[in-house]
Amino acid sequence: MLHRSPSMPLILLVFVSCATLLFSITQGSVSLSITDVSSALRSQGSQLYQTLVWELRIPRVAAAFATGALLSMAGALMQILLRNPLADPYVLGISGGASVMVLGAILVGASGIILSGAAFLGATLSSLLVFGLSQRSGQTTPMRLLLTGVVIAAGWGACITLILAIAPPQKIPGMLFWLMGDLAYAHSPWLAWVVLAMVSMLVMPFAKSLNVLARGPLQAAALGVNVVFLERFVFILASLMTAIAVTTAGSVGFVGLVIPHMMRLILGNDQRLILPASALSGGCLVTFADTIARTVIAPEQLPVGVITALIGVPTFLFLLNKGRM
Repeated sequence: MLHRSPSMPLILLVFVSCATLLFSITQGSVSLSITDVSSALRSQGSQLYQTLVWELRIPRVAAAFATGALLSMAGALMQILLRNPLADPYVLGISGGASVMVLGAILVGASGIILSGAAFLGATLSSLLVFGLSQRSGQTTPMRLLLTGVVIAAGWGACITLILAIAPPQKIPGMLFWLMGDLAYAHSPWLAWVVLAMVSMLVMPFAKSLNVLARGPLQAAALGVNVVFLERFVFILASLMTAIAVTTAGSVGFVGLVIPHMMRLILGNDQRLILPASALSGGCLVTFADTIARTVIAPEQLPVGVITALIGVPTFLFLLNKGRM
């Protein structure tokens, strides 16, 4: 009897990821063949195609994939940390803090890299605020962390509504695009890739401990896991990944919620498989969604968050129904 290798799903996902990246590079307002892309990658052929591939398509596709990978892995870690299957990267208000800072920067006329800096500052501030307020006698619990995050997120939501209410009409479209997720200005994806690689190297050695932590802190402590350290470690890494993803692409919803559920349904609950599989699958999803967003009504573009929501809602309902069965 043949037994499937545990690494086979990951190998398959690597091939799917490569195919998705290549397909996304060929699509746009100007469609390119694989031959055109191959020539451009070797700095041959049309100068227009070389510019299109190297300066426009590759940075955006790389940003989309890294964003999806960061959000999916952060969602998987949040669900372990909070022991809550509905947890996602935004549940602790990190996206809300970034959104308030970005909308405030847009309101005063800022643009470009200043918006990225404002997003990262807001996400970091929100993470510190949630972690600080959830402390009690030097310790925190998943329930207290979750409740604090929900309250902070509600506060950020009120601030976002206020900013939208007082913003000049000509600035509202840009604000709404950012709130729904937009990769149109994601021209520097390399920080996201560096953080993704760094976090992957840091978290994978703890995958077996995360398997135990997912069963509860008491059982993890009984088996020798340093629960306090691991929970803080997971929170910091998940917050960092979410902050970088929001800085790169704005608020892209449903990725960090749907993908970890899908991977657990297919692969089981071994974090040694779930974490890398979530990263690869999330990268594919956001890359594919962004391809649709910039081609379906080309040359006009849709917010990528709209596409991920349209894909994520029915997918999550299907997974929920299948899980119940």
